[in-house]
Amino acid sequence: MRLSKRLEELVSFVREGGRVADIGTDHGYIPIALVEEKKAVSAIAMDVRKGPLERAKEHIVEHGLQEKIELRLSDGAKELREGEADTVVIAGMGGELIIRIMREGRHMWESVSQWVLSPQSEIPAVRRFLAEQGFQIERETLIKDEGKFYTIMSVLFQSDTQKPKTHTEAYTVEELYGACLLREKNSVLLEFLEKERESKQKILEGISEQTGTAALQRRRELELELEKNQEALAYWHPVS
Repeated sequence: MRLSKRLEELVSFVREGGRVADIGTDHGYIPIALVEEKKAVSAIAMDVRKGPLERAKEHIVEHGLQEKIELRLSDGAKELREGEADTVVIAGMGGELIIRIMREGRHMWESVSQWVLSPQSEIPAVRRFLAEQGFQIERETLIKDEGKFYTIMSVLFQSDTQKPKTHTEAYTVEELYGACLLREKNSVLLEFLEKERESKQKILEGISEQTGTAALQRRRELELELEKNQEALAYWHPVS
C-alpha cells in the first residue's frame, strides 16, 4: 500500500509487535499498513461514524486482512477495553478533540504502553494537557507534506510522575514548539519558525499605524508572539 508521507511517518512511530487501536481510522490505511508490514500482530480500526468504517472494511477485505483487523464503531476510545491494545493511534483531528478522547479514555491509560498522537491544531494545549496528566512525550517530529506541517508524537503514561500544577498563563516556548523538536533542532521546525516570524512581522507592520484599544492589544499580542518565536530561533542562532 502506498501511503502519504504523513501516514508513513505515523506508521514508523508505532512500536513493533503489539496490538494497535486506530481511533478515527477513516479509510483504515494505518492498521492495514501496520499489519501488512508486520509491525502489529493485530489491529482495531475504530470510528465514530459508520461511513468511514464501511470504507475501511472495503480496503481491509481488498488486502485480505479480515482476520487481523477488527472494525468497531466507537466515539473515541469509549468502546476500547483495557488490555485490548498496546498502542493507540489518534491522528487527523484537532487538538481539543484529541484531549477529549484522551480524557474519556482514562480507563486505558494504565494498560496502553504507547500513544501515537498527531493533532492538527491546538498543539500547545495538547502538550500542556499531557504534562499535567502525567504523560511524557518520548519522541516528537514535525514533517511537511504537500505544503502542510504535521506534528507527530510518541507519548507514554507514567503514573508515578509528579505532575506539574495546572496553570493558566501564556504557553512556554516548549509548549508552543515542542521541547524535543527544539533540543534536536528539527530542520522542519526551523522552516516553520522562519515562516511564522515573517508572517507575524508583516501583520504587525500592517497595523502599526492603527489606533484604538483593539489595535493596541493586537500589536502587543503579536509582539509577545514574536518574542516566543525569537526564543525558539535562539536554539539555532544563540544570541551573544
